[in-house]
This record gives sequence, structure tokens and C-alpha cells, in this order.
Amino acid sequence: MTKHVEMQQIEKIIVSLNFEENSEIEVGEIISDKKGIYFKFYKSFIETGIEISPLKLKLSKEIYQADPLPFDRLFGVFSDSLPDGWGKLLVDRRLISKGINLNQISNLDRLSFVGSNGSGALIYRPEFEEKYAIGKSVELDEISKEVNGILEGSSSDFIEDLYSLGGSSGGARPKIMVGYNSLTDHVIYGSNNLPEGYEHWIIKFPASIDRIDIANIEFAYYKMAIATGIEMNESKLFEGKSGRVYFGTKRFDRSKKSRIHMHSAAGLMNDNFRLSTLDYGHLMDCAFILEKDVRAYDKILTLAAFNVFSNNRDDHSKNFSFLMESKGFWKFAPAYDLTFSSSSHGMHSTMIAGESKQPSTSDLIKLAKHFRLNDGGKLIKNVKDVLSNWDVFAKEANVETASLKIISEANRKVK
Repeated sequence: MTKHVEMQQIEKIIVSLNFEENSEIEVGEIISDKKGIYFKFYKSFIETGIEISPLKLKLSKEIYQADPLPFDRLFGVFSDSLPDGWGKLLVDRRLISKGINLNQISNLDRLSFVGSNGSGALIYRPEFEEKYAIGKSVELDEISKEVNGILEGSSSDFIEDLYSLGGSSGGARPKIMVGYNSLTDHVIYGSNNLPEGYEHWIIKFPASIDRIDIANIEFAYYKMAIATGIEMNESKLFEGKSGRVYFGTKRFDRSKKSRIHMHSAAGLMNDNFRLSTLDYGHLMDCAFILEKDVRAYDKILTLAAFNVFSNNRDDHSKNFSFLMESKGFWKFAPAYDLTFSSSSHGMHSTMIAGESKQPSTSDLIKLAKHFRLNDGGKLIKNVKDVLSNWDVFAKEANVETASLKIISEANRKVK
């Protein structure tokens, strides 16, 4: 029986930006008391003019208090750093295994667990002091086996390794953060500082409800998205010793030894992605405000069309992000998590011109007209034409016949 451990809650976190190795820019501090959670920018950071969350947490000398909703008394930009779904499950299992009562754990405690190992460029001090070695080889089939054990509720001696690989990852599907050397086709554990020749990648594993060929399906969707002109980071199928494949993609919040600030649309706009009222029009507005370029509209419209015609209904606001580099310039992040999905409620998580149940070409045209996109119809037709070749992309990615037919039938229903 695990001994119960009393844990003293953290009441103050210092937030920094870590764009380059061994270089931290202190942003401000988060304070927690019985009345709530507060944040104050440091004067030195205000002078940089850099906005880490330009819509809801603007640079100011004032002391901000977080609203109770939608991020449980946390500011959206910091909530983005917390693991969600699979990552949170690993953290909670790990804490329980150490005898820590989860009711004792606050959001500031969780930010300290993230420390310098989260997505994007934000880091949190004091950091929960546990370090993991880099350089250990990864065996994908073994990790997949342990992942299934965790999802089924069994205990695992492998929990520490799984945490080090994916404890700060977001999203519901199990995933690990690794270093990948494309020249040697070698994968290692790695979070921040990788050896020469290795790059930061994410490798996903099937959730219990996924089809057995989910990796192949997502790879086919990746190929289709690229063909429509949607920007995505390099992706590939990784093969385990058993011959089973796993979908992997290069991280866009890392570049060699530097980090890039990442902010989800949910965090930027204070949207509860589980009960969202977000429309692609809101996303287009947000992209234009941040990029200051009308071409941002085209990016979002193309992605909206892709999700409609490919039946990717899990298009919630955490599946769209924006990136900010060290000089403060923002851009819409490469697309991610594009795959066939009916979503938990059978509707698109993000509306298309107010429609979410059965969006069609006419709804996309309405969206394009609202933003006065002269080439909107042409963009939509291009996406529709590419996706009409689903069977070709599916066969090239070795999607199973049953999955190919199910997705073909679903896509044909979209008008």
C-alpha cells in the first residue's frame, strides 16, 4: 500500500520565456491565495513590448485576476502549458503512485510539474525537481503495450519512462515527445537539449476507441492536406519491430535548439473547447488581428473546407494554434490533428458560418463572402477536388479496406 504524502502547495510561480538555450526572459509572476489566482507583468518585460497573449492578457502594469471559467481560475496562456487528456492522466497516475492526494494539487503545482518541459517557450519556476536522462533508445511497440495498460487502468513499472516521454503533452490520444535523427532513423528520449543530428518530434499511439489503422489514416490525411496547400510540419509513419506503424510529426514549437511561443485559439480567445461556441469566422478574425495580413483568411478558409469535406469533426479550438517568435511576430501555426473523426457529439466542434451539424459548400461560400474573399470559391473547389481522390491517398498510405470504405461513404454525404 502506498504511503500518503503531504504536499505543500506552491503559492507563487515566476513565468519566463525561453527562446534560446540558456537564456530566460522573466515575464512576470503568478500568485495564488484563498481569493483566487493573480498575474503581474514585470516592468522589465513590459519594456520589451512583447505580447504573450495579446487578446486577453495585454501588457499592463495592472494586476490581473483570472476568471473562474473557462480555465479553472487560470489565464488561458498558462492553461495552454498544462497537459490535457493523456498527459494529465500520466501526471495524475504518477502522483498517486508516489502517495500524493490529487485533491491537494493546485494549478500552480501543475505548472511547476511542467517546469521547462512544456510545449512552446514558456517555463515556470520553481520547477518540480526531477530530471530525466536523454539518449535512451525508444522501442515503440513496448511503449504501445504500456500505453494500452495505462488506458485500461493497470499499474505499470514503466510509468516514469512514459511520464518523461509524454507527461507534458496535450491532447486526448497517447503521445510521446522524442528526438529523431532522420539520417540514422533513430529515436531517443528527449525533451529539450538533444544531441547533434536529432530533431524534436511527436509520436502518437492509438486510443482505445481508435481504428487499428488510425496511423495510416492520419498519414493519408496529412498527404491530402499538403496537396490542398495547407501548411503542415513534416510527418511520417514510424515502424515498430512488430511491423505496426505509428504516426509521427515534427514539432513546430521547436527549431534546433530554440523554442517558439505557442498559444492555442482556445487560450487566446478564452474559449471552452469542450463546450465551444467558436466559429471559423472568429478564427479568421483572430488570425488577421495577429498576422495583420489578409492572406490569413485564406489559410483558415482552406482548413475549414478540408475539415468539412474530410469529416474531421474534432476541429475544436485547442486544435488550432498560433506561434510567436522572439521578436514578437505572430503567425498561424501549421495544421495538426487532421484525421477522420465524428467527434463525441456528431457535430463539428467549430461552426462554419453558424452551422455545425451538416455544414456544406454553401456554408463555406457564405463564410468566404462575409470576409470578401474573391478567390474563396476557387479555394473551396480546390480542396473538394483533392479530397475526391481519398481512395488514392488511402491506398498509398496502406489504409485498410474497411476504413477506406467507411470514410469514403462519410465524405460522399457532404454536399
